[in-house]
Amino acid sequence: MARAVSTRTKLSFTILGWLVGFLIFFPILWTVLTSFKTEGTAIATPPQFLFFAWTAENYIEVNARSDYFKHFANSVIISVGSTLLGLLIAIPAAWAMAFSPTKRTKDVLLWMLSTKMLPAVGVLVPIYLIFRDSGLLDTRLGLTVVLTMTNLPIIVWMLYTYFREIPGDILEAARMDGASLAKEIVYVLTPMAIPGIASTLLLNIILAWNEAFWTLNLTAAKAAPLTAFIASYSSPEGLFWAKLSAASTLAIAPILILGWFSQRQLVRGLTFGAVK
Repeated sequence: MARAVSTRTKLSFTILGWLVGFLIFFPILWTVLTSFKTEGTAIATPPQFLFFAWTAENYIEVNARSDYFKHFANSVIISVGSTLLGLLIAIPAAWAMAFSPTKRTKDVLLWMLSTKMLPAVGVLVPIYLIFRDSGLLDTRLGLTVVLTMTNLPIIVWMLYTYFREIPGDILEAARMDGASLAKEIVYVLTPMAIPGIASTLLLNIILAWNEAFWTLNLTAAKAAPLTAFIASYSSPEGLFWAKLSAASTLAIAPILILGWFSQRQLVRGLTFGAVK
């Protein structure tokens, strides 16, 4: 009897999991399907799910109208650059908090996390003026810096959590063997925390790739990434749903592929240290 109840419970949770997964994935599926419709079919009532005249004209027009690969290159450079810069800053900071904590360490961590609660629009004007006066408006460097600062609290928190799971005795043994602080971090700590660092890197690339607020307000043409590429299909005349869906599909496809191939590493990193 207990086994039958357990089997039904597992089946129920399995069905529930698939249902939740489908609900999360459905907007992406609908966007992809809409990208292959004509504008008339895209706004048809009732909506046409699969049985419609498929066309690739939206992708042809999107590529003819916009330089997709320029926006793609900007997204890659900005997201990867901001993540690597964030790791360069966060690894020593997380090391200090994990292995040389003070009475204020938790307060500092909470303060860093609290900055994520501040609405970005609240600091838009000062940052815009600083970027304007320093020549960083509409530059890859400017966006790299602002996205680094935006995601830095998350990077530090994640790395701090992973580093705390590493036995301090190993680092102490490295010091006794004559390792300097830099060698301790580079040759001992970093290799042991590779799963956590990799998952942090992947997660923050995704966050930077999907960032829209700063990219739309601090760029115009030169450094515009794929989020600005999508927004360009909103016009005073209205939304062109089919073309907007094609642009969105082209923008999310690279990050979806990255997430698909790195999902095992993401799960491994996010559960790093969870089981002793």
